[in-house]
Amino acid sequence: MVGPYRGLFKEPGVTGFVLAGFIGRMPMSMLGIGIVLLVSGITESYATAGAVAATTNVSFAVAAPLSARLVDRFGQSRVITPLCVVNALSLASLMLCAGFGLPEWTLYVSGLVVGATSLSLGGMVRARWSHLHAGSAKLHTAFAFESVADELIFVAGPALVTVLATAVNPYAGLSVALVCMLGGSLALAAQRRTQPPVQGHTSGGGSPILIPGIALLSCVYLALGAVFGSVDLVTVAYAEEHGVKGASGFLLAAIASGSMVSGLWFGSRHWRISLRGRFVRALGVLVVGLLPIMFIGDTRVMAIGLFVAGLAISPTLITGFSLTERLVPPSLLTEGMAWISTSIGFGVAIGAWAGGRLTEMYGASNAYGFTLAAAILAVAVGVGGSGLLRLPEAPSPAGN
Repeated sequence: MVGPYRGLFKEPGVTGFVLAGFIGRMPMSMLGIGIVLLVSGITESYATAGAVAATTNVSFAVAAPLSARLVDRFGQSRVITPLCVVNALSLASLMLCAGFGLPEWTLYVSGLVVGATSLSLGGMVRARWSHLHAGSAKLHTAFAFESVADELIFVAGPALVTVLATAVNPYAGLSVALVCMLGGSLALAAQRRTQPPVQGHTSGGGSPILIPGIALLSCVYLALGAVFGSVDLVTVAYAEEHGVKGASGFLLAAIASGSMVSGLWFGSRHWRISLRGRFVRALGVLVVGLLPIMFIGDTRVMAIGLFVAGLAISPTLITGFSLTERLVPPSLLTEGMAWISTSIGFGVAIGAWAGGRLTEMYGASNAYGFTLAAAILAVAVGVGGSGLLRLPEAPSPAGN
């Protein structure tokens, strides 16, 4: 299963941008739960915590395509540096506002700036892979590797931030996230040799969101983001209801572990089924995997249930990014990738808000019903509009 991944790192500079991108995007799994743990501890309200986390995600979702367009136009290095510095300052401001007990609105303002200046490093790394392996079977494997890296981040990140926040200091987890973001982002910006070349935009280029297939994928990932956002918050509440709040990070790591295992397997295979077919099937598997979690009352069994539910996540992300790479012209590739991230961000914000409200109203187990409903919606949209995902001629070796 590891064999196909061995040849990915032969090109000069690949190891450097992969490591920098990995470290720099660690906060994507730490920020949400870190904010929830900090704000809920201060305000004793999951609704408030979910709302602050949602503000951050909505802000990121709105700003990500704009910053990605700047990247496509001016290059990664020129855009990353100023944004990551402002992002670090705004995250520090959020922690200071919480620490000094400033009015609640200051948390929302700080979270707004944190989200607006967050970088979609995953899309930038994938754009570098696309520049290296466009039209090659290696690109499918590279995207699979990046999805596995994402899931490894989601395995380690929530557990790390939970341990730091509960056993060391409420601010320790977010502080580590800040250092990882700043160090990894600056390291990626310094590696100019492997960044995609800046390509001129034609006057009629438009935006990738106007491409029907990208619009459909964005709608699907909006619903999937609601799955991810609600699972994060509801699982923290579930662990607290069962007297093991410190284990919430490990429960979240279970679902990411399932996704990581499936991603390794999925990326090591050469598929005869089309990308479109793989995408739709992965969505269906996700719904089936989420069905049992509403009825589990034991945290150890829940860890197994979340692991099973996670098995469909990586295949869905891998095929989604592969479809995006095939549907979007090269001059708009980073922005196209960002529309996937921004849709997930909007969905995460909706899921965090709804998860917090429903948890307080009906309890954590019942709130998982929203997670399942969002997954069903993703399947309905993906299957209903799958005709828009037919790819142009000259398919890649990975299939279309």
